[in-house]
Amino acid sequence: MKVFCTTGFLLIAICVFAHPGVGIVMDSKGNVFYTDLKQVWKIDTKGKKSVVVHNVHTHELYMDERDNLYGEHLWYNGEKLDTWGHYVWKYSADGKFEKIIPDREGFLTNYSFVRDKQGNMYVANRENKCQKVTRINTDGSLTTLGDECLENIRWMTVTGDGIVYLIDLYDLKRIDKQGQVTLIVSQLQDPGWLQFFINDTHAIMGIHTDKQENVYAAVQNGRKVKKISPDGKVTVFAKTTIPWTPTGVLRAPNGDVWILETSSVNAVRVERITADGKRIIY
Repeated sequence: MKVFCTTGFLLIAICVFAHPGVGIVMDSKGNVFYTDLKQVWKIDTKGKKSVVVHNVHTHELYMDERDNLYGEHLWYNGEKLDTWGHYVWKYSADGKFEKIIPDREGFLTNYSFVRDKQGNMYVANRENKCQKVTRINTDGSLTTLGDECLENIRWMTVTGDGIVYLIDLYDLKRIDKQGQVTLIVSQLQDPGWLQFFINDTHAIMGIHTDKQENVYAAVQNGRKVKKISPDGKVTVFAKTTIPWTPTGVLRAPNGDVWILETSSVNAVRVERITADGKRIIY
């Protein structure tokens, strides 16, 4: 899902590069992959870090059930041309890199890194004031989801069986398989005076669910990861220390939570909180 911050091409262009990445995923072996907007890193099961995909500016990542990794490369062609370009890449489980959508002008459309286990893709349709989520089915057909209008769709995630969770500016909402939109919790943001440089559309970044349908949200403007239960109860799962702030989150099958963090100077790191509460920095 591409996140645009406001209308007007120049402002959109600035914002595309202004916000940090949210992409952090895990393969079936327990290796973790994350973006720092310059390349994609791997943290193996022994804690060793290495760069596996070089020179790619991708905000999101997707890992399929065969441990193939997908991302984007987005670039600006300079002020003289004032245009953008992109391609979509695949890094296979055996280490092969290939472009699956070749170099194209403009921004990525009709493709998403938010997918269910059937391979359906989910994208935010912001063309009208009444925003909706569109499902791109595996046969290429489109299905509009939701029985009500959304105002400002930001990041979203989907469970394997097709239940969508998304941030509607400050609110966490759920769209079930029948298309019913439910407000889980409103005003999830948590502004702090030290985070004045983070605008409204970046207040809440990456989200992730667990098997119990709890949602973990990276609340960037509050330096917190919040955990939201299905009945809307909000607790602070973790806080990050200055200058770090959370932008992406991953809940592993063993109960560990991995947090993608960025600093005010655009450095990136990953913090792991084990099921027994131990904190490890990578």
